[in-house]
Amino acid sequence: MDADLDTGHCARLTTARSRELGQELHLARKRANLKATAVAEELGWSAGKLSKLENGWRTTTSWDYGALLGKLGADHKTRERIQRIASEQDIGHFLRAHDGRLSDNLLCLMIHERAALTMCKYEPMLIPGLLQTEGYARKVIDPDGVRGPEVRDFDLATRMERQSVLGGPKSPEAVFYIHEIALRTVIGSSRIMHDQMMRLAFMCEWSRLAPRVIPMSRAGHPALVHSFNLMTFAKPVKPVAYSETDVVTVFTEDELEIGVYQHKQKALAGLALDAGQSRSVFAHWASIYDRREDRDDQGPDLA
Repeated sequence: MDADLDTGHCARLTTARSRELGQELHLARKRANLKATAVAEELGWSAGKLSKLENGWRTTTSWDYGALLGKLGADHKTRERIQRIASEQDIGHFLRAHDGRLSDNLLCLMIHERAALTMCKYEPMLIPGLLQTEGYARKVIDPDGVRGPEVRDFDLATRMERQSVLGGPKSPEAVFYIHEIALRTVIGSSRIMHDQMMRLAFMCEWSRLAPRVIPMSRAGHPALVHSFNLMTFAKPVKPVAYSETDVVTVFTEDELEIGVYQHKQKALAGLALDAGQSRSVFAHWASIYDRREDRDDQGPDLA
């Protein structure tokens, strides 16, 4: 499966949770360097049973999961994580804890972003992680310089690698709504902000990516309060949305809840500038930060 969703005839049986569980099992087997046919034979299973488990098309008993993980030699942390996911019920939404790391490291997030046909992302206060320059991301990840260099560099590399989802041949049609307050909020220095604004301006020329600005002059709207990402997939896989807090990410595919995000998407589209206007705004702020590069301490007062 390798972090892609299989959207064939059996996909109608999958959920976001079961696909995550299947990918966890698949990766555990890959780490053990074992072939699926050999594992299934040793467990007395059909090859089809293991394939369906790894693709999220079916579930099995806790005993079977334990036997499989034992055969794969999975470590204690992996066994606990997989058993926890397997024991959850599909009720349309679930939480994934960050465990002191970035949400970028969440397997459920990564596999769905990589498989999405379309993506709609909104951020009110920061440039979205998928669009950040390395300099901007470094300051967001470790603003006070208190994280250990190994942890910081790992998280930074993960964020940069995650961005590859936007540049590949199967990249989604992606719209990013960015509130102008995020352009005015200085992260790091004026040089970092200049580079970030230039990157956003260049991204406006990408064929499958549309960064769009919601200007400060727009009237307030409830859709502006919370960030989210809404993704759609090849049928029959249902849309999946997620929203982040500081410590957990909430995933949902419940039809009514997805409708809320679709309503937010329409509202944001009505509030945002078009692609050409957005590019001009990014270029405008790039020019401001370029002129004031040596006056970072006055960044918050920029107008």
